[in-house]
Amino acid sequence: MKKFYLALLFLPFLAWSQSKSIVLSKQTLQDKIKGGWAGQTIGVTFGGPMEFRYNGTMIDAYQPVPWYDGYLKKTMLENAGLYDDLYMDLTFVEVFEREGLDAPIASHAKAYAEAGYALWHANQAGRYNILHGIGAPASGHWKNNPHADCIDYQIECDFAGLMSPGMPNVASKISNKIGHIMNYGDGYYGGVFLGACYTLAFVSKDIPHIIQEALKTIPKQSAYYQCISDVVRWHKQYPNDWTKTWLEVQKKWAQDIGCPDGVFAPFNIDATVNSAYVVIGLLYGQGDFTKTMEITTRCGQDADCNPSSAGGILGTMLGYDKIPSYWKQGLKEAEGIDFKYTSTSLSDVYSIGLKHALQNIERNGGKIVGDNVHIPVEAPKAVAFEKSFDGVYPIQKIGVGKTLKDEYQFEFTGKGFVLRGETAKWASTSNHNFDMEVYVDGKLMEKAQLPTAFTTRRHELTWNYDLAPGKHQVRLKLLNPVEGQEVRMMDVIVYDAPGKKSTNAQFYRLGNLKSTSK
Repeated sequence: MKKFYLALLFLPFLAWSQSKSIVLSKQTLQDKIKGGWAGQTIGVTFGGPMEFRYNGTMIDAYQPVPWYDGYLKKTMLENAGLYDDLYMDLTFVEVFEREGLDAPIASHAKAYAEAGYALWHANQAGRYNILHGIGAPASGHWKNNPHADCIDYQIECDFAGLMSPGMPNVASKISNKIGHIMNYGDGYYGGVFLGACYTLAFVSKDIPHIIQEALKTIPKQSAYYQCISDVVRWHKQYPNDWTKTWLEVQKKWAQDIGCPDGVFAPFNIDATVNSAYVVIGLLYGQGDFTKTMEITTRCGQDADCNPSSAGGILGTMLGYDKIPSYWKQGLKEAEGIDFKYTSTSLSDVYSIGLKHALQNIERNGGKIVGDNVHIPVEAPKAVAFEKSFDGVYPIQKIGVGKTLKDEYQFEFTGKGFVLRGETAKWASTSNHNFDMEVYVDGKLMEKAQLPTAFTTRRHELTWNYDLAPGKHQVRLKLLNPVEGQEVRMMDVIVYDAPGKKSTNAQFYRLGNLKSTSK
């Protein structure tokens, strides 16, 4: 009993001893923040031409990836939509700048939901939810957002890490709010983990240590934690050949069960796999910016966002001044250009980023003494455990390929479904909203509003993961068809309990007639 009480007595000391404080000059802190933002920009620009051109395969070493003086500025001016890694980050940075570091989550959600840029996957599903009264965190939950495990917050988390030097748990608190606007579970963990990597890159130059410490922010029972742990282990097993680790990831972790675009397809925008590619690039790059860019990009899939994340983390570790001049050629000419849909340039966010970091350090126990910044370095703690698509698994994908003009009906056996489709053509600004009633087993499940404007569209037409196992009938009824606009149905993904075998589903077309007779 005496030993027990002594242990209790020393617990506060043990907790304190796991934390420490380091001192950086303001100049060094600024250099690292600049390196983080510049590294992101370099990475997404470099990988841009390869984005989703290599799905389920590596990019061959003989395949050139362009890089030359003036390329950065040219791309920023001529392909502004490429920089979602930056203008999404900056949306939240601008909210903090306007409203302070205590800006409510509703302000962040509103700013991104009403922004003029096009979105996809979890971001677009979250935007639709926000615009239709489903606020965060419900907007990112997998039952409301079929893309909950996609990469989206992972590509947007950089700001949370860059404003929290040495403080991974502080970054996690920011991510807990903003990351749940559009993601949940492993999709959310992608942002927590990479955000933590940024925070630790301020205080360590040991990449394996950064990865291992950042991973402590993720619950061990999650698939995300297990995948990144595997990458670390495979790197030790195959220290000189990143392609072997890539193959191991492909064999064990490449099966996407959530994203409707990636299920039963080689396309994979899942955060877990793409985070694995970031970690492969960082570990095998060994602090060399060129090797890191090349390897991360050549892992394929989201081959612009992944080098952007790796470049940002490595840029933070190295600092702006130590990013090789080859990669900064033309950067000065691009730093004054506002990212599209924002009023912020790289030059702006360099100074705003320092301002927010200093504020965040002070409010979390650090202090600024003259030119010295005393940063309280935190021992990483795991965030709460979440699991998307719990208890459901895709068993079948059946093509539809029809236009809904009046009514349509199909049957399936399982416990859930997702109907993929489109109502908005690219760049459409139409203000028409289709109204569609969805009946399951004769009961009205929802009355869905389907915008025909691209920025406000519903990413999937309808879905439900919560049905009782068994045979179900789904009937769609379009209430307000209009000339010149279409509701295009692509395919249905059927879900059942894990371990169930695929069953045949038969689809019944009602002839697109007003009659509902079978």
